[in-house]
Amino acid sequence: MDLREAQRQVDEWISQFEEGYWPPLVNLARLTEEVGELARELNHRYGEKVKREEEPSGDLALEMADVLFVLLALANEQGVDLDDAFRRTLRKYRDRDSDRWVRRGSGQDRD
Repeated sequence: MDLREAQRQVDEWISQFEEGYWPPLVNLARLTEEVGELARELNHRYGEKVKREEEPSGDLALEMADVLFVLLALANEQGVDLDDAFRRTLRKYRDRDSDRWVRRGSGQDRD
């Protein structure tokens, strides 16, 4: 599924409710909360924070998908086409960072 289709599906789900889209700052708070949950899971796996024994293991993929869902909702509410925006972002990274790192198989040493 591409981002445009993902945005369409999020819109379809949200549009079934009278409340509709939440205001931008509410969605930003929700996005921050979801990123925090993702950070917590990564910190448990790779950081210094050890999970309590009774705390269940989290699903990293679902935490990432929660972040994506809120981001898609925010984009919809703001009228942003993320498919187009992501394409432009990839172009920016390709141009700006094309010589930033050593490419695999290039045989170059880093200075």
